[in-house]
Amino acid sequence: QLQLAVSGGDLVQPGGSLRLSCAAIGFTLDWYAIGWFRQAPGKEREGVSCISVTNGNTYYADSVKGRFTISRDDAKNTVYLQMNSLKPEDTAVYYCQADGVTDVQAMCNLPGAFADWSQGTQVTVSS
Repeated sequence: QLQLAVSGGDLVQPGGSLRLSCAAIGFTLDWYAIGWFRQAPGKEREGVSCISVTNGNTYYADSVKGRFTISRDDAKNTVYLQMNSLKPEDTAVYYCQADGVTDVQAMCNLPGAFADWSQGTQVTVSS
């Protein structure tokens, strides 16, 4: 299992911003796609945004387009999720996942394909 360390979750008011970090431990991201997923209480895990580190392709779920931005810092071996204009419906535990694929849309749309998940980070959007 590839080890990923997720951080950055917090309680934030609607309209606020957060940046989540996903750091690779013990491997480099050069040959992997990284995806951000989330799971709200009582709901299934869903893909939020995925990026192919190999070719830079990105994918965003419709619910976050224009508000969230996925990016990477090769020097820090880390992928970020910048979340702006947060809404209460963004409240969830956020996870990241790594996979050796180039089809980032498929990666984001198939969270059930992954059996093992690193610990997530809680994002709560509330006034």
